[in-house]
Amino acid sequence: MSKLIEIERKFLVVSDAFKSEAFKQTRIVQAFLNSDKSRTVRVRLKGDKGYLTIKGPSLEDGVSRFEWEKEISKQDAEALLPLCEEGMIDKIRYEIQVGDHVFEVDEFFGANEGLIVAEVELDAVAENFNKPNWLGEEVTGQIQYFNSQLVKHPFKNWT
Repeated sequence: MSKLIEIERKFLVVSDAFKSEAFKQTRIVQAFLNSDKSRTVRVRLKGDKGYLTIKGPSLEDGVSRFEWEKEISKQDAEALLPLCEEGMIDKIRYEIQVGDHVFEVDEFFGANEGLIVAEVELDAVAENFNKPNWLGEEVTGQIQYFNSQLVKHPFKNWT
């Protein structure tokens, strides 16, 4: 298997204007078999599909990291969820086309309700992209915004 590097930037969202621009929305429930900062192993239900994802630590640029993902059956994902660490992420993902890029905006529920984060995947670290007016502060590389950390330290407990 070849190594895959994900390059993405992450931002807070300052309004719900993105909802009217979305071409797709999907409910996502996910939990972690392992949430160590050097490697995370995630089980995800996304609509009627399941996924197993392994992510490595962020590289020095803070924007890139190893990511491997495999689609599994919904039944397999449901069977793995009880084996996961305590806590679960529940969110709706909105997909919005902005110029040449698709932004994925996650609106969180449960213990992370009130948090809305946008991500854009890039082909290069220094790649330019259009920033929509609902995009706020950049939080790329800030570990507290990683889903694996939101399970352990939910947004509702932040001060």
